[in-house]
Amino acid sequence: MMEKKSPHILNASSNLLGFSLLIITSLKITKMSGNTHLDEFAGLACILFACSCFFSFLAIRTRSEKREIKYETIADYLFLIALFCVVLAVIIVTIKIL
Repeated sequence: MMEKKSPHILNASSNLLGFSLLIITSLKITKMSGNTHLDEFAGLACILFACSCFFSFLAIRTRSEKREIKYETIADYLFLIALFCVVLAVIIVTIKIL
């Protein structure tokens, strides 16, 4: 049997959701959100991390092994796409600073 990844995905997604929300809040406070696409990437990451949290939670709670695998796979891919959005946001910040 495969090791269950859902608890790890839930933990990482919820932490990175908070990080993404912090990025958006910082952009709004500094009024920098209009100059870059940073807030769009961070906003998309927030939505994807929240959905990843939801599906990983469903994978933990379901009693059906087939659904557990399905939900975990969805959560995994959503997490990966959201992580890519955060990487893009970091690249934009780095370019802006340099």
